[in-house]
Amino acid sequence: MLSGDTGPMSSDIVSATRTVGAPAAEIFDLLATPRRHSEFDGSGSVRGVQERTPERLSAGAKFGMEMRIGLPYKILNEVVEFDEPTRIAWRHFGGHVWRYLLDPADDQHTRVTEQFDMTGSRAPAVLAVIRAERRNAKAINVTLDRLQRWARDRP
Repeated sequence: MLSGDTGPMSSDIVSATRTVGAPAAEIFDLLATPRRHSEFDGSGSVRGVQERTPERLSAGAKFGMEMRIGLPYKILNEVVEFDEPTRIAWRHFGGHVWRYLLDPADDQHTRVTEQFDMTGSRAPAVLAVIRAERRNAKAINVTLDRLQRWARDRP
């Protein structure tokens, strides 16, 4: 279990939940805009978007990101879950999924759950070696902190 307002953690899904002071639709818009991912990314690996990345995500959309973990690299993701304004998720060739679940608490607050789902991973041994569960648990908490700050500081 992670510290703070968190959800379950299993061997296949790392998950945490926080209440964010913004409507679900506004949070969803942020998550669905790839060029803004570096604003809330808690891993520190998202650097920007690649050319031909859509301005806004939709079901089945493919989007390329400029990344850096040690060395710079590019990754192509595909939106695999899209239910506006409550659920968005994407994955890349590795098969694991990054998911955001938005549960409106009231008009101005949303319970945001971020999940790193390794259930469909094509390389579970690699994820174990790089300690993806532990690394992503930390990154998820930082992401949720950033979303809370974003909500507090938005106009």
